[in-house]
Amino acid sequence: MNSASTLIAGIQQFLPCPTPDAWVSVALRPDQEPTLLIDHANCEKKAAATALALMHRYTDNPALLNKMSRLAREELRHFEQVIKIMAARDVPYKPLSASRYAQGLHKGLRRQEPGRLIDTLIVGALIEARSCERFARLAPELDKELGDFYFSLLKSEARHYTDYLRLAESLTDGEDLAGRLEYFCGLEAELVESADTVFRFHSGPVVIKH
Repeated sequence: MNSASTLIAGIQQFLPCPTPDAWVSVALRPDQEPTLLIDHANCEKKAAATALALMHRYTDNPALLNKMSRLAREELRHFEQVIKIMAARDVPYKPLSASRYAQGLHKGLRRQEPGRLIDTLIVGALIEARSCERFARLAPELDKELGDFYFSLLKSEARHYTDYLRLAESLTDGEDLAGRLEYFCGLEAELVESADTVFRFHSGPVVIKH
């Protein structure tokens, strides 16, 4: 098993369910490529913003500061790469509403610390892991340029998921972590598997008329 396969196997084991084939079918439609790219760019930008927000909020956690600083830089670099691909394909960076995915996960956050931070890190791990899994699902089916780009993101996205999870592990005991993981995995599976109203990078399956 090569390194990419090993990474994906670990991600699949962590996630509560695979991405539905119905989502993949829509994502691969040529007419949906602009939406896929725009929302991917938005996801990278939001991931960087999340990392920076954590750095501002939790200044007393050196491990978090170091991990989030690196993560923010990488996510912004990915954002730059996506908008470069968009420009080359004449895809304008238009406003696009967010999917319900991240908001749906964040609704489950505890309000008091350290529970809020632990939950935020678990949500971050799930979002990064799902992104990695979807890149892996799409990459072999896309044109060479976009497919190679998505393959190139697998290692960093897998590392980001691991960073979030390890930070969460450092803040609580195994029982609490397992319970919160189970809770958020339940939310994540529902968001990923249930029908959605719009196609987005993290949406559930959606029916789009031809």
